[in-house]
Amino acid sequence: MLQEHAKIVQFIAMANEVNGRKKLQKMIYIAKKMDFPFAEKYELHMYGPYSEELTLRVEELCEMGFLAERCEDKGSYVQYSYNVTEEGERFVEMAESPHASLGDLLNRLNGKSSRFLELVSTLLYFDYLPKDEQIAKVHIVKNKLNFSEDEMIDAFAFIAELPTCSAVVQ
Repeated sequence: MLQEHAKIVQFIAMANEVNGRKKLQKMIYIAKKMDFPFAEKYELHMYGPYSEELTLRVEELCEMGFLAERCEDKGSYVQYSYNVTEEGERFVEMAESPHASLGDLLNRLNGKSSRFLELVSTLLYFDYLPKDEQIAKVHIVKNKLNFSEDEMIDAFAFIAELPTCSAVVQ
């Protein structure tokens, strides 16, 4: 039962730290889209794909003492950061060994901004559509973010590179 919780702790441990709730949501979603075995269900939400299950698991992991949540006041918003505790490091031993390419994916994702990951994850949410329709959908559901053409080009280039660190052998 706690196997899915252990995967989340392992994910954060491999990333060393994840800064931002939104960023964590997008990183797990993108990993899931790259066929890594995360069970959380996602729906389109205000900030792109969102999993209530993931939010609840992270809260539970913090309450159990496996994750440490740090809040930092950034003036107009609060930034949450997640780290694995010593107790969490022992707990993560329950998880199966991660796929060899998960570390590579984590490094790529953790180096990107939440805004960029929001764009990438939203494009991936609509990946069943042709590229021009994906862009149109993003402009509709994310119209307030005013993603530029350059940001779209960068996001599609990033998405094109993602299969090299997929859980499925290409």
